[in-house]
Amino acid sequence: MKKTYRVPAAHRNGRPGSLRLLRLFPAIALAAFLSGPAAAHQAPKGWQYDSSCCSGMDCYQAPTADVKETKYGYQLSTGELIPYSDSRIKRSGDEFFHECKPGGDANSRHSFCLYVPDHDM
Repeated sequence: MKKTYRVPAAHRNGRPGSLRLLRLFPAIALAAFLSGPAAAHQAPKGWQYDSSCCSGMDCYQAPTADVKETKYGYQLSTGELIPYSDSRIKRSGDEFFHECKPGGDANSRHSFCLYVPDHDM
């Protein structure tokens, strides 16, 4: 009895699937590059983060529980304390806190900026 072997779809016509992916990579990379910066400095509600706070991926809307007001300043969930007089404090364009940390890493103990909502929410 003659054995038949099934050729995987990725290898038909002599083209492995990885070569197809490599052909698409420049188009995918270009699309990511062109779409990334436009939305990267924007908060979810559409207002702009200050360029001194955000290099395209540093700012994000913080969960409400991550920021507490103390008598000394804003206490973040990482333990970082940002005094009320600190120039890194900015006015939020919506009713939420927004943190700007290196690479958008919520676990970082260093913030570039903290966007604070108005108290009359």
